[in-house]
Amino acid sequence: MNKMQLSFLSRSENEIFARNVVAAFALPLNPTLSELSDVKTAVSEAVTNAVVHGYGNDEGWITVTCETEGTLLHITVSDSGKGIEDIEQALTPFFTTLPGEERSGMGFTIMQTFMTSLSVRSEKGKGTSVTMTKQFGAKAEADAR
Repeated sequence: MNKMQLSFLSRSENEIFARNVVAAFALPLNPTLSELSDVKTAVSEAVTNAVVHGYGNDEGWITVTCETEGTLLHITVSDSGKGIEDIEQALTPFFTTLPGEERSGMGFTIMQTFMTSLSVRSEKGKGTSVTMTKQFGAKAEADAR
């Protein structure tokens, strides 16, 4: 088991930093390029949600924590922003609170698609925490059966 924690300001330019740090942390698990791409995309979506929806025009801290457990990578992206009023609605494909800003409303759907599991906790006015897990080697194991 290994753990790491990273905190940075909610600026859009930090999204690429976060995704690359998480990808580097995952390398000892020997992910395929496809699996690594999935993780990077999911982290990008979670960080972008925190920047755009969590803080909006305000600035705050985003924290990314990672933990390895066997062939699993657990990632949590947290903010102390606005929070999500209705998590079930937010998880609905194409739902966005910012339709005038050309947002697709697919962030959580992308995270769910690319990761093995996803859970979202949020409290209005206190922030949001998105926890994702990726099982590495799952396709190779399934193909071997």
